[in-house]
Amino acid sequence: MKSVRRDFLKATGMLGLSAFVAACKNGTIAWTVIDTGVPESKGTGSNLRTWARYPEKVDLMMLADRPPLLETPLRYFLKDLTPNDAYFVRWHYAGLPTRVDLRTFRTQVTGAVDRPLQLSFEDLRTKFEPVTMTAFSQCSGNSRSFFRPQVPGAQWTNGAMGNARYVGARLKDVLKAAGVKAGAVEASFRGLDVPPLQSSPHFEKPLTIDHALNGESIIAYEMNGEPLPMLNGFPVRLIVPGWFATYWVKALSQITVRRETLHNFWVDTAYRVPTTPGYSEDPHHPNEQTTPITRHPTRSVFVTPEPSAQLRKGSQVEIQGIAVDDGTGIRRVEVSTDGGRAWTDAALDRVIDKYSWRRWRMNWRPTEVGRYSLQCRATNATGETQSAYEWNHGGYCRNVIQTLDVDIVA
Repeated sequence: MKSVRRDFLKATGMLGLSAFVAACKNGTIAWTVIDTGVPESKGTGSNLRTWARYPEKVDLMMLADRPPLLETPLRYFLKDLTPNDAYFVRWHYAGLPTRVDLRTFRTQVTGAVDRPLQLSFEDLRTKFEPVTMTAFSQCSGNSRSFFRPQVPGAQWTNGAMGNARYVGARLKDVLKAAGVKAGAVEASFRGLDVPPLQSSPHFEKPLTIDHALNGESIIAYEMNGEPLPMLNGFPVRLIVPGWFATYWVKALSQITVRRETLHNFWVDTAYRVPTTPGYSEDPHHPNEQTTPITRHPTRSVFVTPEPSAQLRKGSQVEIQGIAVDDGTGIRRVEVSTDGGRAWTDAALDRVIDKYSWRRWRMNWRPTEVGRYSLQCRATNATGETQSAYEWNHGGYCRNVIQTLDVDIVA
């Protein structure tokens, strides 16, 4: 591995698309408009997306370029692992790292510890037992564009997610090497990305000290057998399996063990949902009581057929999708081809790993011409399933039963 990585990103993070065009070896960024199947809000054109190609990435759907928000097309979810170059991208500030020198990079462990640490990339790779896990991740606002009434924020469809195999050091082992002091209540995590103004809060997220020490979170330095892509957190990234990606801090450079809980915009204001069943609220009367987003709710989505697909009458179709939860385990996925009146159990693929998605499939042969409304719902091992309605003002944690309309032609 080279000691200095990804110099071609050096000029891109602050300069927007024009710099990325110059940086891409394969030419310019594509500007193809595609229909994502999202119902169009009147006058907004919300069902249209643009393809864009960034360094180390294939063509992905671009929601924004400062900072880059890139969504994975559904076809990449037909495999157990999402390729690194197709994995979704979400940053909070345009000041993302554009060059990392592994000779000088350090992950610091400070605060309420006996032995503050300055861990190099090689330290993380060689001084701690390597752990391998396959884990599912998704943006907290994944599928936000389907909320009705529409809510503000990045209008993701279903592609702000991915499944990857990581290798890294246990967070627990790193904290034990530093020696967590009595009275510690949290560990917080910050990366190399920087806010635009000195007064803006760094993106920093906490875990309770018990969660940080439970042995399941890792500091990953490998993704699908390769170094992490720069846009997905090179050189190391925190993996918090079963929880939304807001906790998966990229380019992890600082761990602070705390005797008091962290308070900042990203904890007290952003990434919060109502304290109601299913995180749902009345659009006309938002709930004032909120709680931080944490674990993945039980959910299933269609991968194929894709939105607005046209299928042939009498031809067999394999319906495929993925189901996820917080690691409890998917027990059942049901599919309806008549808008929810009748349900059939889908076949579940093997369990890949505790915190991985689980893929499912079902064969279907439509017998009549017309429009069919397909639906899917998952149930996990504790009986948690999906609801018929959900709305919250942040557009977070969507787990509504998905409806997919397909046209059957002669």
